[in-house]
Amino acid sequence: QVELVESGGGLVQAGDSLRLSCIASGLSIDEHAMGWFRQIPGKGREGVARIYTGGGTYYADSVKGRFTISQDKAKAVYLQMNNLKPEDTAMYYCAADVDLSDYDADLDATQFEAWGQGILVTVSS
Repeated sequence: QVELVESGGGLVQAGDSLRLSCIASGLSIDEHAMGWFRQIPGKGREGVARIYTGGGTYYADSVKGRFTISQDKAKAVYLQMNNLKPEDTAMYYCAADVDLSDYDADLDATQFEAWGQGILVTVSS
């Protein structure tokens, strides 16, 4: 079984920064594409960022230039969030491509099979 556990969320003001962490068990993060998605209150789930096994990344237009996804020696994946905006308020989920189906440059949630429980990020204006 693959388990993903997120941490690092909280309540911040607009313009502040947060770093979300995702610790994985059951797989090596650097051998699978990893992604961050978010569920915005009253809206559906949307992709935020993805990182390939080779280090390549892909970001949603809404977070380009502000968010950075990275890995740490196959142990964790991070989402550095800078210049946070109220519209970034959401439940953030870490996801893993367990079966190696995510090879394209997109944020297709159906290509990620393992999901964390989510962590809340709230940005006040």
